[in-house]
Amino acid sequence: MQIVQKIHCPNCGSKAERYYIFDSQLTRTQCPSCDYLMITCTRTGRVLEAYAPGIHAHH
Repeated sequence: MQIVQKIHCPNCGSKAERYYIFDSQLTRTQCPSCDYLMITCTRTGRVLEAYAPGIHAHH
């Protein structure tokens, strides 16, 4: 089972979607405008995969 929530993208502010996927205990946030993606574990909060164009990681 999954629930889809309409949200504003944390990267660009456009319309995005957040999927709560209960079977695998994942939350996937994605934005078609800027290609933002974040997949987290709903149980632990750990980031499993992330891609955010325009946001630079600190070294």
